[in-house]
Amino acid sequence: MEARSLPAALPLVAGGGAGLSPERRAALGASLPLLQRDYRFERVWFWGCIEGLRGTYYIAEGLGPNRAAPRSRLYSLNCLDWSLLTPATKEVLALAEQLKGRFQGDPSFEYNLAEINAEAAARLTESGKEPVMKEEARLIATIELIDRAVGIVPRGAFVKTPLGSVHENRHFEGLSLLEAKKLSSYFHFTEPVNLKNKTLLEKADLDPSTDFLDSLEHDIPRGSWSIQLEKGGTVVVLRSLLWLGLTFYHVPMTKQFGYVYFGTGEKNLDLPFML
Repeated sequence: MEARSLPAALPLVAGGGAGLSPERRAALGASLPLLQRDYRFERVWFWGCIEGLRGTYYIAEGLGPNRAAPRSRLYSLNCLDWSLLTPATKEVLALAEQLKGRFQGDPSFEYNLAEINAEAAARLTESGKEPVMKEEARLIATIELIDRAVGIVPRGAFVKTPLGSVHENRHFEGLSLLEAKKLSSYFHFTEPVNLKNKTLLEKADLDPSTDFLDSLEHDIPRGSWSIQLEKGGTVVVLRSLLWLGLTFYHVPMTKQFGYVYFGTGEKNLDLPFML
């Protein structure tokens, strides 16, 4: 969610019991504008936090003019001092998916890859590297996996130009209440997969400037999203049952929307058996 709208947005996603203490809110209010200035980001989003056994990682994302371009991600242990994370490689993403258990809350903690993937550990050993993965690498990979799977935006909030760049839609005034209650009104804010498999007949009804992302209605497994009306029916809230802790909110007929994650960074692998 937008860093500047944090004070107003956090109460809208607090229905699940997650949130920040007044001290953490004050610290973020002071540090995020400085983060935007120092790194020269056009926008800063507060992504959320991943709770470890010995500490909590607070995550922020920096965006440039093209909103679809890879984002810069930073973490902090105290909401004041921020460290830039190196983008995760495909190999790190694959290894992070195999890791089980809670985060420790220590960026320098090392996981033994021999216990996770013997083949990957052997390759590292042959190249003269230690067969370990630092928690910092697991952190950035987990953020990327969550963003790809459940980072969402309302339909029409962003537009794609003929040159391929993505920008905020200045004419977006929010979804109607009727549309806001439909899964088809929300898109994954990442590189589309299902859209490429649609037939020409199916694409004929789509607007290429707004329908350039994958809709939530075809997510697998079915039923992995919970839609609720809160605050007296004035706020639509979507919660992911696949990545427990991800909450998205939208105030119909306004430009207010965003998502935040408060969780342990563990995927709910039991979801198919729960539905």
